Amino acid sequence: MTARASFWNRRRAGVRAEAEAEARVQEDARVTALQAEMAEKGDDAILEEMGLPDPDKMESGDDFAAFMAQEVPTHLRNKALRKLWRSNPVLACVDGLNEYDDDFRAAMLSGGPIQTAYQVGKGMMSHLEKMAEQEERKEALAQADQIDEAVPEDEAPVVEIVDEPFTDPEELVTADAPTEEPRMRRMRFEFEDAGV
Repeated sequence: MTARASFWNRRRAGVRAEAEAEARVQEDARVTALQAEMAEKGDDAILEEMGLPDPDKMESGDDFAAFMAQEVPTHLRNKALRKLWRSNPVLACVDGLNEYDDDFRAAMLSGGPIQTAYQVGKGMMSHLEKMAEQEERKEALAQADQIDEAVPEDEAPVVEIVDEPFTDPEELVTADAPTEEPRMRRMRFEFEDAGV
């Protein structure tokens, strides 16, 4: 295609786009003027003038498409759509599984900072660490329960209490001597050989 032909093709497309934009502006102005005129009238007069049925009296199976015209005022269109949704059991059954049911702007509109477990540079690590600690505790408790069940009563551990002198920790602390742990009574456990 020559440069001359492509120029005229672009020019024709530009003129066509300008004409379409002007037609849209004129149509919008006409609809706005018509809706302003209709706003002064009552609903019954508008429905009679446009030849539309009363949306409150419509039932399932009626033609609601006439209310989708641009000339129909928005409040009448919405009234007809509400009646359509209530009249059709498929549309009226709201199961809550639609992703657009929730208002996801609520967090933005709350005005305060959003609380999150995310930490910059670490991600969700604190949450994962807490979950890991809980799992370790559960496993330790489960192992302790298994050990308790594994030792029969006749093979219970023998507990021997050994008396060792107890020293007050304040007596051990001196300026010259290093701090030592006090010696306390300790329990010693001895298990009989199970012969395994």
